[in-house]
Amino acid sequence: MEMKKRITLELRNRAPEKVTELVLDNCRSSNGEIEGLNESFKELEFLSMANVELTSLARLPTLSKLRKLELSDNIISGGLEVLAEKCPNLTYLNLSGNKIKDLSTVEALQNLKNLKSLDLFNCEITNLEDYRESVFELLHQITYLDGFDQEDNEAPDSEEEEDEEGDEDEDEDEDEAGPPGEYEEDDDEDDGGSDLGEGEEEEEEVGLSYLMKEEIQDEEDDDDYVEERGDEEEAEGVQGEKRKRDPEDEGEEEDD
Repeated sequence: MEMKKRITLELRNRAPEKVTELVLDNCRSSNGEIEGLNESFKELEFLSMANVELTSLARLPTLSKLRKLELSDNIISGGLEVLAEKCPNLTYLNLSGNKIKDLSTVEALQNLKNLKSLDLFNCEITNLEDYRESVFELLHQITYLDGFDQEDNEAPDSEEEEDEEGDEDEDEDEDEAGPPGEYEEDDDEDDGGSDLGEGEEEEEEVGLSYLMKEEIQDEEDDDDYVEERGDEEEAEGVQGEKRKRDPEDEGEEEDD
């Protein structure tokens, strides 16, 4: 009943072909199948079926867009080869807490070419000697096993990965568009330069006109000075003539 309620609630909100995430944890499967889960969920990218008593994946519907599959705490012991056919684009697979015992079972995952992370925690296979080295050697495509890479670096959270991808997209958009305000600053600088140039031209014009006015004034002053000296010379000439005439006049007066 719980399983039916979950799927019914999901289908009320959205049609199966529009669902991208589906969580069916703790439901009960019947003959390796969960009622209501079928190929109509063709846009599904995340599916979680933890602790649903799955013994086989043979009746798993084809979900070509599925990227993350949670199958922890079930009773799966083999038959993993069907995943490459039904979910070819898987990047994350969690099989922790199942009945997987040997490397031959895991070898069936070699055809999942996009698989990057695999969890086998709490499976019997983890008790094998050189377990991690053997799995990494067997599955060349994976980067993380049980949450760690070959150098024991922890895998980032899926949310952090999405945030980083979002930040990279934003950075690329900013790089393509250019830093905000760049052109405005350039315009301001151009305006500032043009204002300064105009100011300098005005200053030069004022300076030249001022100098020309000074020259004109100097010429006028020179003319005035020449005229004044001319008047003085004429006055001196008249006085000289008077002086020359005075003795003559005096002589004439004596003759008389």
